[in-house]
Amino acid sequence: MSRAARLGAFIVATLLILAVGVFIIGSREYIFGSTYQLKAQFDNVAGLAAGADVQVGGVHSGTVRSIALPHQPGEKVTVFMDLDKATHEIIKQDSLASIETEGLLGNQYLAISFGSAGQGEVRNGDTIASLPPLQMSELLKKTSGILDSSQQAIQNATLATAHLNSVSAKIDSGQGTVGALVNDKVMYNNLEQTTAALHDTMLQAQTGVTDFQENMEALKHNFFLSGYFKKRGYEDSAGLAANKIGGLPQGTPVKTFTYPAKQLFGGRDSAKLKDQKSLNAGGEFLAQNQFGFAVVVASTGMEGDAQKDLVLTEARAMVVREYLVENFGFDDSQLKTLGMGKQAGTNLDADWGSIQILIFPAGTQIPADKPASASSSPKTQADSPVQAAAAPTQRP
Repeated sequence: MSRAARLGAFIVATLLILAVGVFIIGSREYIFGSTYQLKAQFDNVAGLAAGADVQVGGVHSGTVRSIALPHQPGEKVTVFMDLDKATHEIIKQDSLASIETEGLLGNQYLAISFGSAGQGEVRNGDTIASLPPLQMSELLKKTSGILDSSQQAIQNATLATAHLNSVSAKIDSGQGTVGALVNDKVMYNNLEQTTAALHDTMLQAQTGVTDFQENMEALKHNFFLSGYFKKRGYEDSAGLAANKIGGLPQGTPVKTFTYPAKQLFGGRDSAKLKDQKSLNAGGEFLAQNQFGFAVVVASTGMEGDAQKDLVLTEARAMVVREYLVENFGFDDSQLKTLGMGKQAGTNLDADWGSIQILIFPAGTQIPADKPASASSSPKTQADSPVQAAAAPTQRP
């Protein structure tokens, strides 16, 4: 082959390589393909440059054509992008544009999310919503703050450990009450003996209370005394505590029914109902409405013996509950009783007292039962839980 032929072949090959390169670059930059244009606006483009990739679903689908600064402060930076026509079916009006980074310190690119199926298609020149970019400087500031907090926490833990070591050293050396107790065997033995004696005393007291309750129960079933208790509307002390709770829960009742004791019962010291129909409004509400739980709360005035009035209010709450359960259809496990004994300032009658049906909403926790102390003094108006829970009040 002649020299001229070789030169001609070289030139042709060079031109072919150049043409292939132009088409490859053009296909990547969508110079020769069918494209459409979208816009997105950002407060800060975080280093995004013209010519950067535009990815849809992680696939290169376009390029950033240009970036325009705002004309005045307060406006946003506008990013113009060219996208392949194939993306027109998955980019919708609710798609979001965000500026992402390749790796930790790589180049920025523009990512567009898929749109929803029910949204309309975007048109050439539309502006889609955007998300603010995560700037590395802000991330480093937050990381620095976290490290500072961690360092302070470590210093506090070190100081706490030093204080604990100091306290342990004082205890080991016998300083203070705890140190003396740990190091002085005589004091420890005396304390152990005192604790054992106190435990025995408490057991004896508990045994005495149990015996007293058993004796009272026997008296109630005695032939000669049973009439005394029946006259007051009850005879089984076990029934008084069957559904008793230790106190009222936190929160306000959704409904409250309040009755004067004189209206419901036949005597000042009686638990026999004489006007049961007055309770029907409360019973119908319990049967027809959803609720968490309800409490029958009974109280008396400030006259009379405190312990007797406490038992009387427990009995009144019990018989009211029995009437409601027997005559109205609802879950009886949701109805509890609470005998308050003497209560100042909350009763409709200063001597006879009152009965309240407090209905609490679903989700209210039922307080656990706790034994009442016979020597406890009556609550005053300021600390009465019935007064706190009685609003709003409805008279029958």
